[in-house]
Amino acid sequence: MNFVNRIIGLLIFFIAFLLLIVLAVAPFEAMAWLQTQIGHLNQWANQTQLSNPLFFNLGRAALAAIAILIVIPLMIAELPRKKTEPAVSMRTEHGEIRVTADSIAKRLAWHLDQLADVITVTPIVVPKGDTVHVMLDVETSPEIDLPMKTEEIMLVTREIIEQDMGLKLGKLNVNLRHAAYPEGL
Repeated sequence: MNFVNRIIGLLIFFIAFLLLIVLAVAPFEAMAWLQTQIGHLNQWANQTQLSNPLFFNLGRAALAAIAILIVIPLMIAELPRKKTEPAVSMRTEHGEIRVTADSIAKRLAWHLDQLADVITVTPIVVPKGDTVHVMLDVETSPEIDLPMKTEEIMLVTREIIEQDMGLKLGKLNVNLRHAAYPEGL
């Protein structure tokens, strides 16, 4: 649809460009020609209405149908749509629940930031159907046991996502960065 709209817009701008150039180069001749063409169109419409009213009314109905069935849907397609926030959907016996990726990320950041030796946590949560893929960017103090801290972060993340929130955890990636050593040591 976007391609069709671009082509139509390009054609409209090209025709408008040509008309403006003709009006700028020969304004009086262009207006006289336009007046003559409108007169011919008016004369043709009057003759058609008098000689064949059914054909004339069918033509009017066809123009209205084109406007309703083609032009209006194209205009509606150009209206901006409300973007839905990425969310995970899950069903319970009472209905469907949608949890936004932002709320999952905030909850993860708050809980993981409470862990010892964790300085900052930046979670990236990507919902995929009923599962959640999580990538954590964690900055820790420089004096940690790397495998043990990674395991702790992964266990806490899994506990928050699966047990506390009742969601399914898909991929879990943890990127650890050590903070700089304090100066003077």
